[in-house]
Parts: sequence; structure tokens; C-alpha cells
Amino acid sequence: MNPNSHEFPGMDPAGLFHEETYTDRKIGSIRMLTPVTVEGTTDTARQPLFLGQTQVMTPAGALPLSFEIPAKTLKEAMDEFAKAADQALERTVRELQEMQREAASQIVVPEMGGSGLLGPGGGKFR
Repeated sequence: MNPNSHEFPGMDPAGLFHEETYTDRKIGSIRMLTPVTVEGTTDTARQPLFLGQTQVMTPAGALPLSFEIPAKTLKEAMDEFAKAADQALERTVRELQEMQREAASQIVVPEMGGSGLLGPGGGKFR
């Protein structure tokens, strides 16, 4: 691919969805993705997908969470919203802790030069 051109692949006609958003304006929102055919009619051979979105306040500010909700209906998605949000928060906290551990383990050590700490070849970091 030419780095100066923008060649995007075509859309997948077998993976089309119609999107609707539902919110209670307090806790979060649920995006319902209904599978559709290329004609725009509901594809009954595939199940709808439900995606939840909310945010949690932290000392650093709002932490947005997006997560899939295992459900077959909007009612089931509403019933499972809190559980899926809790799991997404736990997963996000684990990922942040892992990133902190990785950052803390990257110790900067100055290279020793031939004639001392900052002599020829010294003063470089690895």
C-alpha cells in the first residue's frame, strides 16, 4: 500500500448492523446493534449485540467504560448492565495496575563509559 494513498477495504455486507442507543440519562447507555441485510431489513439469522457505556469517577477524573453485554433482548441487557459494568471496571483496573507495574520496572541505567561515568561513551541511557 502506498503510504501517501488511503486505500480502505470495502464494508462487509455480511456484517451490517443498525444501531440504536438507549439511555436512562443517569447511569449510562446501551447500544443495540441489530443485524441487517444489505437491503436494510432485519437479518433474523444473527443475534443482536448489546454494548454498554458508562463512566466511573476517579481522583484523576472520569474513567469511561465500554463493554459488551451478553443478552438477547434489550430487557436482558438492562438486567445485565450492572454486572457487565462491574466486570469491565475490574478488567480496566487490572490493566491499569499492569501498566503501572511495567512502567515501574523500566529502570533507566546510565551506560558506563571507558573513562568514567560521563567520559567518552558515558552519559547515554539505555
